[in-house]
Amino acid sequence: MNLSIPPRDPPIVDPPIRLAVLLSGTGRTLENLIREIAAGRLRAEIVLVAASRPGVRGIEIANEAGLPVAVVPRRQFGSVEVFSQAVFDQVRAVGVDLVVLAGFMSLLRIPQDYAGRVMNIHPALLPAFGGKGCFGHHVHEAVLAAGATESGCTVHFVDNVYDHGPIILQRRVPIEPGDTPDTLAARVFREECQAYPEAIRLYAEGKLHVDGDRVRID
Repeated sequence: MNLSIPPRDPPIVDPPIRLAVLLSGTGRTLENLIREIAAGRLRAEIVLVAASRPGVRGIEIANEAGLPVAVVPRRQFGSVEVFSQAVFDQVRAVGVDLVVLAGFMSLLRIPQDYAGRVMNIHPALLPAFGGKGCFGHHVHEAVLAAGATESGCTVHFVDNVYDHGPIILQRRVPIEPGDTPDTLAARVFREECQAYPEAIRLYAEGKLHVDGDRVRID
């Protein structure tokens, strides 16, 4: 059953917005958010980095930046529900306003107190090329194999289904002659670096309104 996402979140009245970044791998999205915050383009504070796997580069990036890290290994938990509870126990403990998934490869069950407070970015134009197993280079390979003329990225609110939930914004890129999964991935990631901070800013300013399966932006 899908999660019921509240229609509106108020602006963050005591900025900067407090973020938890959830990751499972290289940490490139975390790295971008750190840069955006340091440059003053995103008024936010990363108060938690939670990893679903030990030993990944994203943990190194967080440690180098002096960010608090929690490792919650998916393999240690027998069910999605118990794993999700462990993750959100960490989130609640530090007073997170918004959870952002940054290459987080494990399915989550979103508790009602964080409904509409969890975002994800996907390297394709959802609802196309999404779902279980459609991540990273698998996405770009599928886009090229389908003969698509464009791709891009999607930021969306997270419900209890892979790559599902109301879409906040999308950015598009053309498919160019001779594209490979690597060249397409690089072009899409440049757009991701703009899209995710923009979506976080809109949320913090209270400009996102969820109406059923759609998001309106003030």
